[in-house]
Amino acid sequence: MTLPALELAERTDEPRPRARRARRSASPVRTTSRTLAAVPDELDELDVSAVAELIARGRETGELSRAELREALEAADIGVELLPALIARLGAAGIDLVEEEEGERAGAGTTAAAGRTVADHAGTADLVRMYLREIGKVPLLNAAQEVELSKRVEAGLFAEHKLETDENLAEDLRRDLGVLVTDGQAAKQQLVSANLRLVVSVAKKYSGRGMTLLDLVQEGNLGLIRAVEKFDYAKGYKFSTYATWWIRQAIGRALADQARTIRIPVHVVEQINKITRLQRQLVSTLGREPTDEELAFELDMPIEQVVELRRYAQDTVSLESSVGDDGDSVLGDFIEDSDATSPADAASYGAMQDEIDNVLGALNPREREVMRLRFGLADGKQHTLAEVGNRLGLTRERIRQIERDTLRELRKPAVAGRLREFLD
Repeated sequence: MTLPALELAERTDEPRPRARRARRSASPVRTTSRTLAAVPDELDELDVSAVAELIARGRETGELSRAELREALEAADIGVELLPALIARLGAAGIDLVEEEEGERAGAGTTAAAGRTVADHAGTADLVRMYLREIGKVPLLNAAQEVELSKRVEAGLFAEHKLETDENLAEDLRRDLGVLVTDGQAAKQQLVSANLRLVVSVAKKYSGRGMTLLDLVQEGNLGLIRAVEKFDYAKGYKFSTYATWWIRQAIGRALADQARTIRIPVHVVEQINKITRLQRQLVSTLGREPTDEELAFELDMPIEQVVELRRYAQDTVSLESSVGDDGDSVLGDFIEDSDATSPADAASYGAMQDEIDNVLGALNPREREVMRLRFGLADGKQHTLAEVGNRLGLTRERIRQIERDTLRELRKPAVAGRLREFLD
């Protein structure tokens, strides 16, 4: 179980009581920006050298095991009540707190360095973990830094627009605007990099909906870039509050466009999500699944539209999906094919074919060929009089006479009775 730096540095506007953080120190810790500001004060009275050594050791590999953390606590004589503050300090430094491997707990001779090596190999194969580790190394920004960077981004965008629209600029002015564009791009990159953890925090809430976490993060990053370009620092809002909306919108649109095998328009997806949220609320209130009529009443929507939207909300399942523990069967094996011929009908059809062959066998070769071609018994296609005549070298009228005489013979009770039983 990894405690990524994202979880340690995630922003939130709700302050959390210190006592509650201490009780949850053994689980993934969410630390607010206000908490991070208070971390140095709480650790000032501790053995600073021990804490610094612990952070330096963690930065070498990007993570620390719980065993190493316990050893450092004992060496620095740090009480458990300050454990959340220490974990927050590690998170701010971009250090992940990982669980011990089973072999590390059981093997008395296993060293902490060997444990870190094993963790490094495991982390290399885990792209999500590697990404979280990298973005955890980027320091967070305070409000003043966000405003400063936003001003530079705004100046760069204005300069870029000026260069694209005004072709009569003096050379020195064009050069100065180019400097502003470059500086604005650098500020934009810095503002985006400092908020990548916010994207992961939002993307985690959308996991399990048809897209991988990394794909969700990638789409959320596009929304973050858009937020950087549109952010108005003069209104006094926090950038994270503003950017969250753009990130959610980008991820939501990506889910609507890519998560389903059959694409559903974004506005329809929004209606489906509204029905899903209301359905969960009514289940909690009523203690049962709500009916379509109840959903339609609460949403002030025609019941036919509710039924149609709930049908759209159904996920597609592959007919090749494995069924059972052994995986030897697939879902398609258990679905009835309404177009398939039943065994009884297949047997009856085969018997009828045999009887038709017996009846036609009593005719002369020319009559038999005319009947096969005219009624499609040879190749499944009914041929015209002209086509049959051309094939047999006879006129259309002669083919009509042969057909009429042959049908008269086949309609006799002795012959027709053998075939009529297949029509019942």
